[in-house]
Amino acid sequence: MLVIIEKYSAMLLGALGKTILLTLLSLIFAMVVGMIFALMNVGKNRVFNFIGTLYVDAVRGVPLIVLAYFIFFGVPQGIKSLGFQDFRLTALQAGTIALAMNCGAYMAEIIRAGIESVDKGQMEASRSLGLSYGKSMRKVVLPQAIRTMIPSIINQFIITLKDTSILSVIGFPELTNIGKTISGNTFKSLQTWAIVGIMYMIVIVTLSRVAKRIERRMNRGR
Repeated sequence: MLVIIEKYSAMLLGALGKTILLTLLSLIFAMVVGMIFALMNVGKNRVFNFIGTLYVDAVRGVPLIVLAYFIFFGVPQGIKSLGFQDFRLTALQAGTIALAMNCGAYMAEIIRAGIESVDKGQMEASRSLGLSYGKSMRKVVLPQAIRTMIPSIINQFIITLKDTSILSVIGFPELTNIGKTISGNTFKSLQTWAIVGIMYMIVIVTLSRVAKRIERRMNRGR
């Protein structure tokens, strides 16, 4: 195991960095996607409600690996058939889109639940003071909802971090993909995957502790 760490530590740390980068990019875009569809779901417009529900159900109903294949292989082929022969997606771009879409569907539910946890009287009071629906949501409801959403968002970050391993199927050099390479080069699968597992565990346990600490502080602040 020490030989693998000495020889491949730079590759492993670089892959971990790419894994975290992919997770962060995906979560940022997922927050935007989730906010859009969550607001559609909590509004009173039935068309928007239908669109928001359709997106959440459709994306959550498709395995991430299928979504990754569709975006990495299917979308470029479809666009090329329209005459854009130079169009292509890198593994990072396709992976970010796939994870953002997948994570965004779950984020939409987290945000929707956070908004609905705020007493409806808050919205009614702000509207009675002359604020528009948008300003009421932005300045009154969302700041309160965020308090309840933070632990769930961190947990979703952890789930997304683990889901990056699926993107090894499209060639993105994240930690699992590099683990396959090192295992193939050294023929030491047990040691290699033990190291990869420990690296994942360190990051995920750290994030879990952060989530629990934030949740405890928020509970004390209520």
